[in-house]
Amino acid sequence: MENKKVIAIVGATGAQGGGLARAILNDPEGEFKARAITRNPDSDKAGKLKEMGAEVVQADIDDKESVINAFKGAYGAYCVTNFWEHFSPEKEMQQAKNMAQAGKEAGLQHVIWSTLEDTRKWIPLDDDRMPTLMEKYKVPHFDAKGEADEYFSESGVPYTLLFTSFYWDNFINFGMAPQKGEDGELAITFPMDNKQLPGIAAEDIGKCAYGIFKAGDTYKNKIVAIAGEHLTGKEMAEIFSEVYGRNIKYNAVSPEVFRSFDFQGSDDLGNMFQFKAEEEEYFCTIRDINTSRKLNPELLNFRNWLKQNKDKMEV
Repeated sequence: MENKKVIAIVGATGAQGGGLARAILNDPEGEFKARAITRNPDSDKAGKLKEMGAEVVQADIDDKESVINAFKGAYGAYCVTNFWEHFSPEKEMQQAKNMAQAGKEAGLQHVIWSTLEDTRKWIPLDDDRMPTLMEKYKVPHFDAKGEADEYFSESGVPYTLLFTSFYWDNFINFGMAPQKGEDGELAITFPMDNKQLPGIAAEDIGKCAYGIFKAGDTYKNKIVAIAGEHLTGKEMAEIFSEVYGRNIKYNAVSPEVFRSFDFQGSDDLGNMFQFKAEEEEYFCTIRDINTSRKLNPELLNFRNWLKQNKDKMEV
């Protein structure tokens, strides 16, 4: 163990970081060991990682000094933020800045930043195709991460910008599972028209990140964009129908209708889906499935992910 390189994992009890921690811990012959960074080292999830062999360290990405201490002595770090915890793009950017600066001060040799596109490069604020939100953003949870990329690219630390995709786990955790409509029929609802949506199992994001670290210098100072499969809403509904043995439709609403739904963040997500639909060619092309599978040979497609998680949704 003494010769193994330490990967400090922010959000190790969350979806992405947890996937990376488990990927390292499930590869005992590998060259890395996992340092799980969490605000709450006494949580059940932190305890499970400790049982598996992870070093568990307390830090808060709102507190740069605690992150520097958590990164010290590590080879690399996985950096991620959770916009949906606080709905503040500015907070997310400050957290990213703290992690980038901590990586530099701790002398890390490789940082992976889990990011997304700054959609304002495609749809400027004065473009009225979609509403501007919070006065400064089109898709706040994308734009803040994209704007924060420069903190990492200018930090002086070798970095990889890891562009992720729609989590299929959102069907379980984000209320996106098939719902009964007014006609009494089950349907999944997206404002994607007939366009393809790149998606991925959250666990596979961590496994792909592990592949990037294992590849040494190959992906340093580069963008890597990942997905498990590109599917239309209709194709996803057909797979739902097949796996559950029930007729499940695709309800292709307009972005305007989606933005009007009664939950916090519906306007952000409505804009996000509209961006993905309008920029389908770019968005799908960069998220190359062959690259993703090269990084993670266990990469799941949607059907296999759904079969594994069937019992987590009441359909």
